[in-house]
Amino acid sequence: MREKVEEALNNIRPALQADGGDIELVDVDEQTGVVKVKLTGACAGCPMAQMTLQMGVERMLKNSVPEVRKVESVTPIPSMPDRMV
Repeated sequence: MREKVEEALNNIRPALQADGGDIELVDVDEQTGVVKVKLTGACAGCPMAQMTLQMGVERMLKNSVPEVRKVESVTPIPSMPDRMV
């Protein structure tokens, strides 16, 4: 299943890259059908990222890989700023 998801993401990637973004596959849970991805570049901070994820990425993945039930975005945790002593 992971290979199918990666192949489908490779078909989606050019559209995201055209807008200065990209997508990384983080995890595929074959038991639940949940795919975790991380939007990067311009997509990471875009106010439309959630819509892109649900209406674009999730829809296309479900069409290409019927085992996919849900796509979730993994947001990187911002690093803690250095403390001044």
